[in-house]
Amino acid sequence: MRHITDRIMMIRPASFQFNEETALSNAFQTAGNYDNEVIKAKAIEEFDSMVASLRSKGITIEVIQDTVKPRKPDAIFPNNWISFHNDGTVVTYPMYAENRRLERREDIIDTLSEKYKINKRYTFDYYEEEDRFLEGTGSMLFDRVDNIVYACLSPRTDVVLLEKYSVLMGARKIAFRSVDREGKDIYHTNVMMALGVNFCVLCLESIKNEVEKKEILQSLEDTGKLVVDISYDQMEDFAGNMLQVANADGKTFLVLSQTAYDSLTTEQVNVLSGLTNVLPIPIKTIETLGGGSVRCMMAEIFLPVKQ
Repeated sequence: MRHITDRIMMIRPASFQFNEETALSNAFQTAGNYDNEVIKAKAIEEFDSMVASLRSKGITIEVIQDTVKPRKPDAIFPNNWISFHNDGTVVTYPMYAENRRLERREDIIDTLSEKYKINKRYTFDYYEEEDRFLEGTGSMLFDRVDNIVYACLSPRTDVVLLEKYSVLMGARKIAFRSVDREGKDIYHTNVMMALGVNFCVLCLESIKNEVEKKEILQSLEDTGKLVVDISYDQMEDFAGNMLQVANADGKTFLVLSQTAYDSLTTEQVNVLSGLTNVLPIPIKTIETLGGGSVRCMMAEIFLPVKQ
């Protein structure tokens, strides 16, 4: 069982722009008077540069082109609607915003099945009819080695579906509340917490319940994770939205945005650099308007490769 992978799926955007439907529950999005064509071009430029950076480190990137129609402003964030697992399982998820449900594409799964083994398919999509949502690895952080699911509850992360997922996958769940400065639910777990092989970047001050905080810290200690605590300021600069990946030679990289990197203290950078190679990526347009950063752009592929 591997905790991190050297294979990533990314969706090259066709219609990236500010999504008003998701902004209702995503405080990380910033609205403004933008020319959509200019924004789209900048997003594509940032995307292509990120892919090139990752590939230059020996990381395999499966780039899928977004379709022009129907318009999908957040297609660049595929980790919310699908996850790929070591045993060949593929899971698709129910999405909070109606226009994000269009991102689920069977043709993407069909394309990947030509190269990777898919043994089982599970779907939670139909829970959208009950207004219950669980947005993939945005909602849940997987410790794949110790089989633990960490999740902060919010309108996009339903506790009932989290329980169903945990039972289905035989995982232990650790659910908690994480709130912003105004006391509103943090919309996704992966903006306040990032889990690496032997470390965890975590905004502890966003977890107000001391019992829940103690349970998380105990679990991280038991599984050998060094905690790097980040502040609200750093979380708001996407310092919680990181992903550790590997290349074919086993060399590991912590991918984060340039904004997130610049928010870190020298001590934090030194700690993380001592554990893995830190790889900052500039994606200012994408994270400002999209309200998500580099981790949201990467759907990890753990599926076995066909021989």
